Amino acid sequence: MTHLITLAVTTALLLPAIVNGAPRAESIAKGKQLSFDGSKGNCLACHLIADGEMAGNLGPPLIQMKQRYPKRSVLKAKLTDATASNPQTLMPPFGKHGILSNEELEQVVDYLYTL
Repeated sequence: MTHLITLAVTTALLLPAIVNGAPRAESIAKGKQLSFDGSKGNCLACHLIADGEMAGNLGPPLIQMKQRYPKRSVLKAKLTDATASNPQTLMPPFGKHGILSNEELEQVVDYLYTL
C-alpha cells in the first residue's frame, strides 16, 4: 500500500513537467526558427550561434545564455528593447517596434536558454 501512495504522489508531482514538456519543446523549436529567420529575429546576422551558418560578429556569441541571464525577465527585456539599457546599441528593439510579438519573444528566450 505504501508503494502505491508513493507512486501516486510521485506521479502527481511529475505530471505537470511531463505535460509541459511538449509545448516547451515546440516553443524552443519556434524560438530557434525565429532566431535564424532573416525577416524576424535574425539573431544570426550579428551573433555567433553554435549551429548557425554565416554568423555575424557585431554582437557577442550567444553561449551560456542561462548563466549570463539567470532571470528570464532580464533577457526578455533586453530583446524587447535593448536601447533601454544601452541607448547606443545596434540591437533592434524587437518588442518595442513590433518585430516580434510577446509570444515570439518568449519562444526566443526559450531557445536562447538552451544555448
